[in-house]
Amino acid sequence: MSSANTIPDPRVCEQARLSRDPRFDGLFFTAVTSTGIYCRPVCPAPAPKPQNVSYYRSAAAAEAAGFRPCLRCRPELSPADGAWRRGDEVLARALKLIDQGLLAEQPLAALAERVHIGERQLRRLFVERLGAPPIGVHGTRRLLFAKQLLTETSLPITEVALASGFGSLRRFNTSFRDAYAMAPRDLRRQIAPGDGDGLKLRLHYRPPYDFAATLDFLRGRALPGVEVVNAEGYARAFGPAHAPGWLRVTAVSGGRARDHALQLELHGGPPAALLDMVNRLRRMFDLDADPHAIAGALRGDQRLRPLLRRRPGLRIPSGWDGFEIAVRAVIGQQVSVAAARTLTARLAQRFGTALPEPFAVRGFTHLFPAPEALADADLDGIGLTRARADTVRGIAGALVDGRVDFRPEATLEEFVARWTALPGIGPWTAHYIALRALGHPDAFPAEDLVLQKAVPADGSRMSAKALRAHAEAWRPWRGYAVMQLWRDAMTAPAARPPRAA
Repeated sequence: MSSANTIPDPRVCEQARLSRDPRFDGLFFTAVTSTGIYCRPVCPAPAPKPQNVSYYRSAAAAEAAGFRPCLRCRPELSPADGAWRRGDEVLARALKLIDQGLLAEQPLAALAERVHIGERQLRRLFVERLGAPPIGVHGTRRLLFAKQLLTETSLPITEVALASGFGSLRRFNTSFRDAYAMAPRDLRRQIAPGDGDGLKLRLHYRPPYDFAATLDFLRGRALPGVEVVNAEGYARAFGPAHAPGWLRVTAVSGGRARDHALQLELHGGPPAALLDMVNRLRRMFDLDADPHAIAGALRGDQRLRPLLRRRPGLRIPSGWDGFEIAVRAVIGQQVSVAAARTLTARLAQRFGTALPEPFAVRGFTHLFPAPEALADADLDGIGLTRARADTVRGIAGALVDGRVDFRPEATLEEFVARWTALPGIGPWTAHYIALRALGHPDAFPAEDLVLQKAVPADGSRMSAKALRAHAEAWRPWRGYAVMQLWRDAMTAPAARPPRAA
């Protein structure tokens, strides 16, 4: 498997290409010199001759070398290499900022400043690791997303341009034609897009993926009126309050086994916000993880090894909104999941924005309140202790005035330090927020009682200090160990109700 530094060994790439191994999807791309096309390793087209094949670390590298994306396997559908987009390395933090669209409006110097590195050094790092400079990675990402919208949706081409981050239709047409030797409308003529009510997109992942376990985790924490979670999928209402919408994520139905995708059904939201929503959902459902790399790092632990065998596709389910997760974390201090859900639902119902009547048919009655709505709110009467109410107001005010945030360029250490500086926020809460609001793969709430009892598995309890020392060997994937241990405690016979994890 690949690491954050290198492409897999060419012999491994060759075997993965010939066997169409989905575990390598997105970890490298195959370029065919005789056709000028680059493909995913799972491409169903007849395998080209080895002498005509070269391998690239990223789609951006293949496009920088002059290759165009395959229309059959569609590189825009491959999951990202999670090793490059997760954790605290400079490259990972820079990629998260690119995913948020920073380079669409700001120069490379702004990106370099945000990750505290020189512009020339940042460019060199991207070329060494990904085979393309930051602006090339940004450009390829925009064009591939546009390509997916053109082939899977009926969005007008002007809206496709806006959704993929282009400021004008002319710029979009020129960039698309320069990269792919065809106009956007010509691609749409070749592949009939989907139609019907709402917008539907496939969100691909690298198998194995335990979608049922993710839904189970989210179902136990779903807020009535804001979210609806069942065995088939996850749905929620989202803002802004003046133009709300709703979405639903389910497994792809009627597809081929090798599709390895979830399906997003989206109703509402401006086209310019579409890429951000897709990014949120990819993080929320942890779709860019590499389960084999994670298992390889964790299976050396005797306690985790059987859990990884039992649940190889377990992911980190994060949340749609960082503030919403932070409020849940505060309310969940020292109480059960069920109690935290009840209290958080009361808060959301009282202070959230009411939705129009048609939303009620789908089970949605209100949006979760924004920080501005809770910074000075009277939280009496919903069951919170005075200390918890003060902390909820405190984090809302801190988000409003910028003392804390969810910016992707912060390291885990920086994030925890800023949040624990707030009254009422300790290490457990800060790490829980990092795990579920950021999907940080190394977040580790060592003060968690369930974890302290789950690691020994003999009825004893480890101290937080001993647990941290034990978990050093799990870095940089401690968050996945947390999910395995929480899941094991949840499904164990006669398991005690866990705190609001």
